[in-house]
Amino acid sequence: MVYAVVFTVIGFALMEFAGWFIHKYIMHGPLWNIHKTHHQHTEGPFERNDLFSMLFGSIAVLLIFLGVGALDYRFWMGVGISLYGVSYFLLHDMLIHRRIKLFKRPQGGYLAGIFRAHQAHHATNQKDGSVSFGLFIVPKKYFKKRV
Repeated sequence: MVYAVVFTVIGFALMEFAGWFIHKYIMHGPLWNIHKTHHQHTEGPFERNDLFSMLFGSIAVLLIFLGVGALDYRFWMGVGISLYGVSYFLLHDMLIHRRIKLFKRPQGGYLAGIFRAHQAHHATNQKDGSVSFGLFIVPKKYFKKRV
């Protein structure tokens, strides 16, 4: 059981750090033409940027599939990546961007800091000049109360 928890947490944590790197250096780099649909208003429920979620989801499914027979580390890392994906959807797509309007804007605490960091990231709709590329781990300054 400890084995399962450890590799699930590793899968989740690796997604935060890999996501930060991919977001900063690849999405705001050579794959900007796909990611820019997230920074610029688009019509409809989907944007080209959703392809990244499909890629990460495919990696999770592949790991789960490869590890399901023995319930080895690949299975549990796939579970961790999947949990990250669900958390990302709830926090980023539903709470922050309100693609599905079930939650109100957070007024305080951790979620408000995450919200402010993401607003700062979207202060520009250009490839360069963005800040705060993580989702769950963002600079402390976004958690300070505004005066």
